[in-house]
Amino acid sequence: MSRDWTTADIPDQRGRTAVVTGANTGLGLETAAALAASGAEVVVAVRDRDKGDAAMTTIRTRHPGADLIMQELDLSDLSSVRSAAASLLDAHEHIDLLINNAGVMYTPKSTTADGFELQMGTNHLGHFALTVLLLPRLLETDGSRVVTVSSVGHRIRSKIDVDRLATTEGYERVAAYGRSKLANLLFTYELQRRLESAGASTAALAAHPGVSDTELTRYLPRFIQWGEILVRPFTQDAERGALPTLRAATDPDAKGGQYYGPDGIGEVRGAPRLVESSDRSHDPELQRRLWDRSVELTGVTSPV
Repeated sequence: MSRDWTTADIPDQRGRTAVVTGANTGLGLETAAALAASGAEVVVAVRDRDKGDAAMTTIRTRHPGADLIMQELDLSDLSSVRSAAASLLDAHEHIDLLINNAGVMYTPKSTTADGFELQMGTNHLGHFALTVLLLPRLLETDGSRVVTVSSVGHRIRSKIDVDRLATTEGYERVAAYGRSKLANLLFTYELQRRLESAGASTAALAAHPGVSDTELTRYLPRFIQWGEILVRPFTQDAERGALPTLRAATDPDAKGGQYYGPDGIGEVRGAPRLVESSDRSHDPELQRRLWDRSVELTGVTSPV
């Protein structure tokens, strides 16, 4: 029986550039740290500069000599996304990895700077725009990958009405989160189809961390918080929660269109392996319609 995949299996990343959104805490911090430890130049893409500085200090304390760069990025504001993408394109001749990790979960009813429902606007539309804007550089980089972090929550109350994609009408936080995480998968699969059609070497993959103990749970409804306390002994820390993302990003055997998550019961915790997403996430018509609607809402133009 083969052993579990760990960070020791990450190939040498020297000479590669990785952009990690939400790298200041939790899963993003652990993802950035592991890539930096393996030799990559890591762009710590964060909304708050002070938190970004603190994250880079943490990583350098653990891995002296880590090659880190900070990039301000607020995924809930498309003007910030455009500015960040322009800066990244100007600063980097190649982008080997784009890790779409940042996100919000179960937030109170609110909107982004552009008027989108916050969870869909941040978790999907912000990352959609960033990815499309960075695609020219990704396509120029042989073997580049886009890894988008979804969730087991993509199965929960996640039916998407594309025509009402980013509205707050009838807002319910659990359903809104599920829709945003389903959108992450629909986007990944449609992006991979388009990349394949274009004959590109860039690949799109997805991952989920199981149930990990991170700051993402700070907006949990009170009744879920009590349940979360009870199941906490059965969850995993952020370091292990980041492993599916890291495997999708660096395993030489990983392929476009694949989805990685923990191998334990219910995919709550465990070693990273290939897992299956919901039937709804594999609906090609829904994938295409979501892509087209996301283009309309964000105003970005895709090269694929």
